[in-house]
Amino acid sequence: MCGRYSLLCIDDLGKRFRVTNPVIGFRSHFNIAPTSEQPVIVNDNGNTIVRMRWGLIPSWAKDSTIGQRLINARAETIVEKPAFQSLVKNHRCLVPASGFFEWKKEGVHKIPYYIRLIGESQFSFAGLFDSWKAPDNTIIRSYTIITTQPNELVARVHNRMPVILLKEYEDRWVTPIPLNPSDLSALLVPYPNNAMEMYPVSDRVNAPSNDTPDVIEPVERL
Repeated sequence: MCGRYSLLCIDDLGKRFRVTNPVIGFRSHFNIAPTSEQPVIVNDNGNTIVRMRWGLIPSWAKDSTIGQRLINARAETIVEKPAFQSLVKNHRCLVPASGFFEWKKEGVHKIPYYIRLIGESQFSFAGLFDSWKAPDNTIIRSYTIITTQPNELVARVHNRMPVILLKEYEDRWVTPIPLNPSDLSALLVPYPNNAMEMYPVSDRVNAPSNDTPDVIEPVERL
């Protein structure tokens, strides 16, 4: 699964994703956790930045707590699961990121690792989004990150990894035009492991409140 990620230099998002509504004022986040609101890219007559809550709340949900369980969607089953199957048609989004964390179990301990692309400060996860009306009529827009089988690098620490889209596939994913099964099979695949790097980081990342640059710095493990 993908349960924590980072997004740095957010003011560059407009240029990186060619959005029609470039904005400033967002700050970098080094330790993004579920339920927080983050920038997401949707296609609304062109790429647009929208703030959404991480943890999908389907439009038909009875309450918002379901979002705590839907932070990820498995690529292998998104066309089958009720929470995702309708969203695959026209509610696809890009989730900007700079890296993500996974934990490797070693004995009784779980060692956190930070994983990122080599030479790329920003990339995108494949995501799905929806809108939900709360009892007080507030509209909450939320998203989930799609995961797939790990590449050789990530497999050293975890049995899943987020779908990182190749840059040339981002427009294809976010376009409102429906995708057929062969499109999904081609897009929702593990990112090439030789274009990524991974290293251990401090246990401070375990606490979402530690949203500071040191949580993505490499540390030596004895």
